Amino acid sequence: MSEPRLHKVLIIGSGPAGLTAAIYAARANLAPLCVEGFNAGGLVPGGQLMFTTDVENYPGFPTGVTGQELMEKFREQAERQGTEFITADVQKVDFSSRPFKVWVGEDENELHLAQTVIISTGARANYLGLDSEEALKNRGVSACAVCDGALFRGKDVCVIGGGDTAMEEAAYLSGLCSRVTLIHRRGEFRASKVMQERVRSNEKIDILYNSVVTDVLDPSQGHVTGVRVKNLESGETNELDVAAMFVAIGHTPMTELFKGQLDVHDNGYLKVKPGTTQTSVEGVFAAGDVADWVYRQAITAAGTGCMAALEAERWLAAHE
Repeated sequence: MSEPRLHKVLIIGSGPAGLTAAIYAARANLAPLCVEGFNAGGLVPGGQLMFTTDVENYPGFPTGVTGQELMEKFREQAERQGTEFITADVQKVDFSSRPFKVWVGEDENELHLAQTVIISTGARANYLGLDSEEALKNRGVSACAVCDGALFRGKDVCVIGGGDTAMEEAAYLSGLCSRVTLIHRRGEFRASKVMQERVRSNEKIDILYNSVVTDVLDPSQGHVTGVRVKNLESGETNELDVAAMFVAIGHTPMTELFKGQLDVHDNGYLKVKPGTTQTSVEGVFAAGDVADWVYRQAITAAGTGCMAALEAERWLAAHE
């Protein structure tokens, strides 16, 4: 059995954060290894943008770009700069001593050693779990109003959820869309009182309490034409004509690998020192949505990927 390879920088994940980190680390002559993933948690290499059709808010693309095209350019640039890629999932890590240990492959059959690790595994949006919803993702079903709201300017849309995120999404969409219907399964919101008041006082937002979406219409037409809504108190079902459904019921950070190894917030996201990408273990850095539940944008993820690579480079210089 061959000896495990030692890397100066090992990157876990290949969304905007991971690939930006790879570009910067490669340019610093650190020969990074990027374990880009295969199908961990339902995400594929390239992250959430691989499930996004049109990206119109990423700088440098005035006419827009598809998520797949954008991530292909990220990856091509990282590879051109000297990043090595492994298309597989990390199965286990050990950050208890240096060099850090990272096992890759279904059978944990490939051990890699690393002087520094950059975690950019992202977060997975939570959905309702409907077949019709799955069929219409990125065809009117979205988990990001800031990303996709402008595509439905002047149209009627709905938002699912009852927390602060749902309130923010509804308020944001009310500035773009003709009408916004906020659908919540309970009789009262979980959101802060300030956010609730902002939504209730908005004339463009209608609220349906004690209601759930049971079906998204219409997969046969290839885009959202409406939703079927059931009132949980009366049992009555109605159809609501909307051009898009925005699901705002939270995200699940991809941090299962690191439980017990790194400090996490109560909501499961990795803790980093404010203003940095430094985790609770020296030499391990976290970038992108795995540590950010506030902004969750490709551009902010890329920014923290840059930060992580620069911090890793400085850490290595200080310890070498």
